[in-house]
Order: sequence, then C-alpha cells, then structure tokens
Amino acid sequence: MATKLATPGVYVEEKSSFGNTVVAVPTAVPAFIGYTEKAIRGAQSLLNTPTKISSFAEYCELFGGSPNTQFEISNSEDGSSFNIRAVKSTKFLMYDALRFYFSNGGADCYIVSAGDYSSGISAKKLNDIKSGGGLASLERYSEPTIIVIPEAILLSESDCFSLQSAMLQHCGLKMKNRFAVLDVYNGDKKRTFDDADVVTKFREGVGSNHLSWGAAYYPFLQTSVVSESEVDFTRISNPETLVDMINAEVDSNVENQSLTDTKAEAIKELTAKMIDATGNDITTIQATLNAVSPTFKLIMTSMIDQLNIMAPSSAMAGAYSMVDNSINVGKSPANISLASVISPIVNINEENQEDLNTPLNGKAINAIRSFTGKGTLVWGARTMDGNSQDWRYISVRRTMTYLEQSIKSAAEAFVFAPNNSTTWSTLKATVSNFLSNQWSAGLLVGSSSADAYEVQIGLGSTMTSNDILDGILKMTIKVAVVRPAEFIVLTFEQKQQQS
Repeated sequence: MATKLATPGVYVEEKSSFGNTVVAVPTAVPAFIGYTEKAIRGAQSLLNTPTKISSFAEYCELFGGSPNTQFEISNSEDGSSFNIRAVKSTKFLMYDALRFYFSNGGADCYIVSAGDYSSGISAKKLNDIKSGGGLASLERYSEPTIIVIPEAILLSESDCFSLQSAMLQHCGLKMKNRFAVLDVYNGDKKRTFDDADVVTKFREGVGSNHLSWGAAYYPFLQTSVVSESEVDFTRISNPETLVDMINAEVDSNVENQSLTDTKAEAIKELTAKMIDATGNDITTIQATLNAVSPTFKLIMTSMIDQLNIMAPSSAMAGAYSMVDNSINVGKSPANISLASVISPIVNINEENQEDLNTPLNGKAINAIRSFTGKGTLVWGARTMDGNSQDWRYISVRRTMTYLEQSIKSAAEAFVFAPNNSTTWSTLKATVSNFLSNQWSAGLLVGSSSADAYEVQIGLGSTMTSNDILDGILKMTIKVAVVRPAEFIVLTFEQKQQQS
C-alpha cells in the first residue's frame, strides 16, 4: 500500500528487490534414545528431554560416563576352559554408541535419556507413548532427521521388533521428516538360512509398514571403542570363582615345575586380595596378574572383546553425518570405511549378500563386509523397501525428505496469503530458485534445469475454481533425483587388428 501523502515533505519507500528464499533444512541430525548414567544440566533434569549436543565431551558433562558392565565367569564341565557372559541387568550401550558415532564423523545430535543405570532396560521407557517418554518425546521436535536406539538389541526379541516397528511408524507415519537406522537382532550370529535364521526373523519381526523410512545393517562389528585400560577384574561379579581358577592354574604350574613354590605362594597371596581390593591395589593386582597368569589375561581379553562387539547403527549414523556434511545428502552412505572397526563379526561373501540385497520380499539389509587391502566397508545402500522403484535407495528417500521439508518450511510464509496469481508466481519463483541451486550442486540430474525439475502452480493447472473457494493452494513439484550406481557392468570385446 502506498504511503499516504497528506503533509508536504519527502517520503521514503523501500521495496524488496529480491524474493523469498528457501532455507535448506539440516539432513544429518541423529537422535539417540537410551540409558545414561545421569541426565541433568545444573539443577534441571534432562530425563526424556531431547537435548542437543555437539561433542562427546558435552555428552559426558550432561549425561555422565560409562556403565560398569559386570561379567559372570564359570568353569566348563571338564575344567579345561571357562565361560564368561555379561550380567544382563548391568549392560547398557548408549555411552559406547556415542563414542562410536563421533569416531565415524558424527556432529550435532540429540540425546534422549530414558533412564539411568540403576535398573535394567525397559521397552516401555524407550517408547512410552502414554507419558511421552523415549521415542515419543521426539514428536515435539522437528530438527532430528535420523533415529537410532542402540539398546533395542538388548531387549527380548519380540520387544526389539515392536520397538523397531514403532521407529518406522514414527518416521514414516507421524513425522515424515526423519529416517530410522536399525540393527538386526542377534546380528553377531551367522546365518543358518532356515526358520531360525537371524535375518529371516528380523524381516518377519519388523512387519511390512513404512519400510522406505528405514535401513537395516548386518552384521555386528568387532571394534576398538573400549580400550584395555577401561577393564579390570572388578567387573567380575563372582571374583571367588576367578580366584579359584587362578589358584588352580598356579598349582598346575607348580606340579609341572614351571613355577617355584615361593612364586606360587606370592601369586596366591595376591589373588586373595582381589575380592576386597580398592584404589591402587586394583592397579597393582591387575598389572601383576596380566604378566604372570595366562588364564587371567585370557579372561580380561574375553571381557574386552565382548564389550567391543557393537551393533553398526551408531557408526552408520556417524557415516550419514560425515557424507552429508562433506558431500551432500544425495551421496549414498556406502563404499566407505568405518573407523574404530577391526572386522565384521560375520564374514559375508558375494553369494551370501545376494539374498541380503535383493530378497523376494524386498526387505533389503545392507551388508558390512571386509575386503582385502580395503578394510571394512559399508557395502549396501538400500532402504528396507527394496521392491519399490521410487524408494529403493537410502539417498533417494533422504533427498526427497530434504527437499520436501525445505520447501514446506518456505511455503509456510504464504499461509493466509491471497490465493491469486501474484502469490502463485512468487511461490513458484521461490521454489524454482531453490531447486536450481540443488541442481547446480549435483543433487538433481539433468543436462538442463528443465530436465532436472518442474514446478507447476495455477488455476487450470494444479487448482480448480472450487479449490480456490475452499482456500486450497496446490503446487506440483517434479524432480529428477540422482540415483546411485549400484551395479557397474564393464563389457569387454576383442577387435581385429587394424594396422
């Protein structure tokens, strides 16, 4: 509206030279849901409050340190070996998962603490729909774009599958702006290709809804996240058994004369102190027994190895973040190596991967494989909706989500604007400029912008007269998204000699 001229003088009018722009939404902001040592900022509780952090140091400051996972040890029936297993109620994965995430290129992320280490893991707390805790708490936040629940694999099989189905529903039905990264339950076990096969049970367990909104990875990984210095004999929940095992080893060495009585007595005196050891005594006993007792060292190594077996979801969230930030969301998070990884727990060859990648039911599972001279690589780029030509690939699903959410945010400025040609042309120009930038950046494919995208809006094109009377503005956007070269075929032929 022009300035009203009533009094003689000089009047200044400013006119915008440039139209509105579309601000690109972030594409790699994971939200981790799980159990933490604490959840507090000052005097404010952060329990079930999605909290954004930018570093592992910040995580430790707000959510505390690692759990003191306990192990139970027992002798085999013939006494020739030992069995060691983690005490389920003391095992939590969130802390190490965050270390794994940041070591693989992770950046800003959200943390949702569903509880502390005082009790075991509960499926209800990880997704408490009634009280709005766990996964449900993220419904009030729009920024997270990736969902990871590392401790889902510690639940019972049925609870794990129910939670993973809820993750897919959260992403594909409720929010439609985020992507779930899933782990295969019992992914540390080899495939048996029968009804008890871990992959078969996973595919059946997660159901068939919203599969394009998630990707699964197999197998688990042997990592180096937990160092040797973090584990000592105080993690043994039944140290008396450990003392008996070391003393039996000492007696055996005395019998075969590989150990003198004097040294044997000194070792037994040391092991007797293990049960009530504190402070510096723990360090001394640990170092000494590591040097003189092969059995003790083997037990410590076994504990470290078990703690370092990790599901790949947190590392993949870091890989998504790294790829998005270094290239763009259109680049598949595949054919990349993972940091802090020694090897996959299960070796997969080309023949075994065929069923993972292209099953009849379409529920593709991305393999993580070890290659000679290359290390451990992510060797899959598919969503779980493998039979869909539209949503088969992770990069395509996430690119479309990125475009949709960016344009949606920009279009909100036009809500309640006049539904006329002026608004239509302004909105079309705004969206076209944004898509032109995405095409220039390589996110869309085409020799020209006309080949890469098309924006339609207007009466007789996307709207009818009744739409306008009903206050409905419709715009159709078509984009040609870059798709990954999953299969590269090289054809060789011999030709006749020409000279």
